[in-house]
Amino acid sequence: MNSSNIRRWSFIHTWTSLICTLFLLLLCLTGLPLVFKPEIDVLLGNTPHPRQMPADTKALGLQQLVQAAEAHRPGEVIQYLTWDEHEPNGMRVIMAATADTDPNLSHSFMLDVRTAEALETPSANGGFMLTVLRLHTDLFMGLFGKLLMAAMGILFALAILSGVVLYAPFMRKQPFAAVRQDKSTRTRWLDLHNLIGIVTLTWALVVGLTGTVNACADLVINAWRNETLAAMIAPYRNAPPLEHRASAEQLLSIAGQALPGREADFIAFPGTVFSSPHHYAVFMKGKKALTAHVWTPVLIDASTLNITAIGQRPWYMDVLGMSQPLHFGDYGGLPMRILWGLLDVLTLVVLCSGLYLWWVRRFSVKPRRAAAMGAGHAKA
Repeated sequence: MNSSNIRRWSFIHTWTSLICTLFLLLLCLTGLPLVFKPEIDVLLGNTPHPRQMPADTKALGLQQLVQAAEAHRPGEVIQYLTWDEHEPNGMRVIMAATADTDPNLSHSFMLDVRTAEALETPSANGGFMLTVLRLHTDLFMGLFGKLLMAAMGILFALAILSGVVLYAPFMRKQPFAAVRQDKSTRTRWLDLHNLIGIVTLTWALVVGLTGTVNACADLVINAWRNETLAAMIAPYRNAPPLEHRASAEQLLSIAGQALPGREADFIAFPGTVFSSPHHYAVFMKGKKALTAHVWTPVLIDASTLNITAIGQRPWYMDVLGMSQPLHFGDYGGLPMRILWGLLDVLTLVVLCSGLYLWWVRRFSVKPRRAAAMGAGHAKA
């Protein structure tokens, strides 16, 4: 690589890194507790636990649970029901003043599926962990904040790729993982910066790109609504408003018969973003690790309980479904989250060392140039 190409790639690496570094520092600092959110919620007492009962205690019917949720928060409507992967006897309920209320204004709690007892979940509606999550996802700025984070993710990917291009010529002159202990402090930090950066390369790219996809979730969901969902509910476009909502009791069995071998992940009630004003939408998922976050919606007429459509998944919804757990290391349980946490810390070292190297170079090169110019004038 000639010197002009090196300068060009160095310019790209320097400025993409500088522009996104402060945001990435925030993302790494907030991402670390989010990786260990289940464990932190337990420590903070934010995870409700249904009371101990005999193991053979049966769950109540779905309609009984719906009625219990509505009685717990009168005047509100159910938006979503979802099952808690960490608590087999718990069902998550999301309610709000109206079906189309913004998710940030909704209220979430758990129902004991055996007793219909409501168990409040403080971390889902406020507190430390929700603050950390909002800082990580949108800086409390809604869609603009998410798109800003997406832009930072793209710059991060460019910084990584340009760093690899710059590291390649260095590798021809030095052994891999070389840290020149006999050189200056700046050179040693440069070697460590390059070493840790190349070691965390794949992970950083994966987390950066999945984070970018997650930040665009609102746009992806809107595209799905405008294309796939719109086609599924087209016959109801001119239908009169829903007057009677049928019991939710049989929703799971209806969807299970339509898609055998799958299980329900969540139910979207009529009028929400994931359904229509005339439908229940039961989102079914696979039972294996790679398919547990890939949804297939079954639309059920909310008045007759007839299946009206089974959605085909567009590729971008599959990408979104798999990106969300991969971003936080949720595929491999606690061991994978520990690995994610360690790599997060190493990335913090890369970011801080990059800032240090830029600072030292910027404020040490100028004095040297000035001194050289002064010496030249003196000789003249």
